[in-house]
Amino acid sequence: MGRIPADARKIHSMYIDSHCHINFPELAARMPEILARMAENRVTHALCVSVDLPDFPQVLALAEQYPHIYASVGVHPDYADTPEPSVEQLLALAQHPKVIAIGETGLDYFRLQGDLEWQRERFRVHIRASRASGKPLIIHTRAAAADTIRIMQQEGAGTDAGGAAGVMHCFTESLEVAQAAMAMGFYISFSGIVTFKSAKELQAVARAVPLERILIETDAPYLAPVPHRGKMNEPGFVKHVAEYLADLKGVLLAQLAQQTTDNFFNLFKLVR
Repeated sequence: MGRIPADARKIHSMYIDSHCHINFPELAARMPEILARMAENRVTHALCVSVDLPDFPQVLALAEQYPHIYASVGVHPDYADTPEPSVEQLLALAQHPKVIAIGETGLDYFRLQGDLEWQRERFRVHIRASRASGKPLIIHTRAAAADTIRIMQQEGAGTDAGGAAGVMHCFTESLEVAQAAMAMGFYISFSGIVTFKSAKELQAVARAVPLERILIETDAPYLAPVPHRGKMNEPGFVKHVAEYLADLKGVLLAQLAQQTTDNFFNLFKLVR
């Protein structure tokens, strides 16, 4: 790891948590504390990501209440017994100015087995809504990389296909998968997993992904980074992901913080 001296770390670096679930009960019950720790750690914004339609009003309510919280709308591939979204529903909900993305969506063959064609069709619906709305996709993929990339290409996800770009969130796949996604205009987001000692292959991928295509996230309340591993995660901890990536890539923390912040605003078409 190309370490940067501690005194070179700018104390004024600011961060954005590009993916969290602060509407989940375990975090929502501690909202004043969560927001205070964000401010303390100079986490200026967070994107609260939707996982199903019944709970979407909670996600939107947070975004409406707090100027620095944004929302997405979508249905997670792990949720089998939940109302299926239509393109029309997603488009209607995405019209709200605080809804800046479609998702999270994608494929997950790790937890669910059997005929998963419903999952692939749900993914296609989200891609079509992204293309129609012009709002970026948040993609989750686990044990399903080949099908994920195939469907993205078939449905025209990303800027190179004339659609909206997006982000491969909580990335844990190979460099080849990252390159295929980046070729379609997607960003690669790293979570606390990249800080784990066991994540050597992922760390190699992070070294290879250009700064101009990196986002940082917590996926809170899950996957807390070192030194909080095993605890409940929260947006304030995203600075540890940034610190680790800066060391890993041999760049100043201020540079990584600024670039990932710029990347977030560019991807989600936000005015500062």
